[in-house]
Amino acid sequence: MLRVVVSTLPTLRPLLRRGPLLNHKPLLRSRLQPWPFRALSSPAAAAAASAPSASVKGEDVALEEHLTRCAAAGRAPLRVAVLVSGGVDSSVALRLLHAAGHHCTAFYLKIWFQEDFRNFWSECPWDEDLKYAQAVCDKIDVPLEVVHLSDEYWNYVVSHMINEYRCGRTPNPDVLCNTRIKFGAFLEAIENLGFDYIASGHYAHVVHPSTENTEAPSILQLSKDKVKDQTYFLSHLSQPQLRRLLFPLGCITKDEVRRLATQMGLPNQGRKDSQGICFLGKVKFSEFVERHIGEMEGIILEAESGDYLGKHRGFWFYTIGQRQGLRLPGGPWYVVEKDVQNNVVFVSRNYYSLDKRRRTFRVGSLNWFDSSGPGNNEQLKCKVRHSPEFHDCTLIKEHTEENEDALVVHLSEDDQGLAAGQFAAFYSEHSCLGSGIILDSWDKMSFPVCSRALEIAKLEDKSSLGKPVRILNLEHVVKPEKQEEIKVA
Repeated sequence: MLRVVVSTLPTLRPLLRRGPLLNHKPLLRSRLQPWPFRALSSPAAAAAASAPSASVKGEDVALEEHLTRCAAAGRAPLRVAVLVSGGVDSSVALRLLHAAGHHCTAFYLKIWFQEDFRNFWSECPWDEDLKYAQAVCDKIDVPLEVVHLSDEYWNYVVSHMINEYRCGRTPNPDVLCNTRIKFGAFLEAIENLGFDYIASGHYAHVVHPSTENTEAPSILQLSKDKVKDQTYFLSHLSQPQLRRLLFPLGCITKDEVRRLATQMGLPNQGRKDSQGICFLGKVKFSEFVERHIGEMEGIILEAESGDYLGKHRGFWFYTIGQRQGLRLPGGPWYVVEKDVQNNVVFVSRNYYSLDKRRRTFRVGSLNWFDSSGPGNNEQLKCKVRHSPEFHDCTLIKEHTEENEDALVVHLSEDDQGLAAGQFAAFYSEHSCLGSGIILDSWDKMSFPVCSRALEIAKLEDKSSLGKPVRILNLEHVVKPEKQEEIKVA
């Protein structure tokens, strides 16, 4: 049963506390009030529960107990709103919740806004996803509703991304989508519909407090699958948002998910995982940026010498650490700094050399699941991108010029891919404590750009530079086989 629901928020209620990131103010936060907490510990229900099974119109697929542990199996039946995308992960999450005995309603969020790009395909870009989602729901007689949040997605994610790129920063649309749309605008839209929890196919685990301690905070923990773990993308949620979430896949691995999809006979069991930014579909990222920001020719300079190497289409097409797309001879070249005011991109072939360490940076727009946050000089682990790798780090508290809380983060090892606008998520053992946004580095901590390069960047008439220098001598370049040794050192 498919029911299309247009968002009932004609002017999206100010669920998000305004604070544009252009000035590194706090991220838009949810104004969701604390829900009456429905604890997930019911001894009577647990004692009466039998082994769960995923019923498929007469078929029973026996499930081992650990597979439904993160789906609150054996507890009193809950009303759960399940976000489905048509992919394997969200489909298995729905089936596990259904097998655990919960009353589920599936929701597909339509956030495509690509009417401007309609010529890139012959049919609706989300039509196939919705067909798969419908087929999965039909097998277990779960109702599916489509919620249109395209306007909200544009206003609170896409427009913010465009502004950030214009300012030379690198935003993370997945973090913004989770905070502002999936568990922001959507959660507000269904707030009065009586659902106990919202669930999705994220690889993470939320530990909720027991009935005896309902005032305690919910805790975001790493998933069993450390490679697929998505706590980084969930690290900027508020505590009221976290308290309402279930992630059924947090206790199992991706291999187990694929096996379950086959075992359950899901129609999308062979679908590949989606890649890239969710709203772009078949549109290339460079085409999206060009359409909404445009092009502005600028120059590329070598950071160490100031040599003029070539031209680019606009600094917003590049991010710190980028190697692909520079099209310069004598490389590999890496983007190391950007002069936003003068539209100049600085590059280097010595990005990983020992004299160019990058292990200290600042973080603002802080968000902690526990209101107190970590202590000063506390030693934690952090991620500066979505990956299974952690850095050991030390945090020092400070205040920005706007008198807002910030952190100085010291990493135990170099990381050359630190980009302003990205998120840094912090962890203590298996728990995610929260995150913040990487700010522009202090000058003394940035990649060193020589004075000649800085002076050339300020020239109003750059036509006097003549033809680009053709650098072919590679003797001083750190060889690729040595780069890994340097990174490990």
